[in-house]
Order: sequence, then C-alpha cells, then structure tokens
Amino acid sequence: MPIFPVSPSKEEQLIERMRKLGVREEDLEESFVRSSGAGGQNVNKTSTCVVLVHKPTGLTVKCQEARSQGLNRFLARRLLLDRIEEKKLGALSAERQRIEKIRRQKRKRSRRAKEKMLENKRHHAAKKRDRAAVRS
Repeated sequence: MPIFPVSPSKEEQLIERMRKLGVREEDLEESFVRSSGAGGQNVNKTSTCVVLVHKPTGLTVKCQEARSQGLNRFLARRLLLDRIEEKKLGALSAERQRIEKIRRQKRKRSRRAKEKMLENKRHHAAKKRDRAAVRS
C-alpha cells in the first residue's frame, strides 16, 4: 500500500534516496500544524503543513506547498533529503548554482565587455541602415 499520494516510482525513488543517505524513518520526527496563505477553508480547518525534524543532524524543514497533508509529507521528506545531501556532500546544490548564476548575470560588466557589446550593436545598426530603402 502506498504511503504517499504520488506515483509508486516517485515513492521508490524517495525510499532509495533515503537509504543511500542513511536516513531512517525512525530518525524523523513529524508534526502537523495549520498552514497559512491561500487555500481557503481547507487550510484554515485542517493541519496540512508538515514540520519534519531529522534528529541526528537537527535539521528542520517545514512544507506547506500543497493543500493535502499526504503530498506535503512527501515534499517535506524530499526537501529534508536535499538539505542533508548538501550538508554531507558539501557540493554546490542545484539551488546554490541557480543563485550563483543569477548573481553572475547581475554583476557589472567589465569595460572591455561593455565596449565589445556596444561595438557589436553599432555594427548591427550599420548593417540594418545599409539594407534600408534608398530615399530620393
């Protein structure tokens, strides 16, 4: 019988990932609280938000993305595994890589890069001007 309201393959992937990282279900402390935000009566009356604590590392995650408690339980475990993996491996996570990419994009261009970009724009504008119809 499935534990979470997701496809069996996703559930198997989660269990396999937990096994690889050495996270056991007994190490997790799960509690349910009321969500906040959109969702209407369902959110106000039921405790769909999942708070998951990994006892050995002390990591805590809170998930209230979905309106159903079962799906939030699955998502909270995935989020917790991401954090544990990041902590254990010390490698750049996908989230950190995304943030780093945005930081590089917002960084000010060097003078040489700016000159080169402007030169390319002028060259392109000249090509378009030469293609224009000749007025008499």
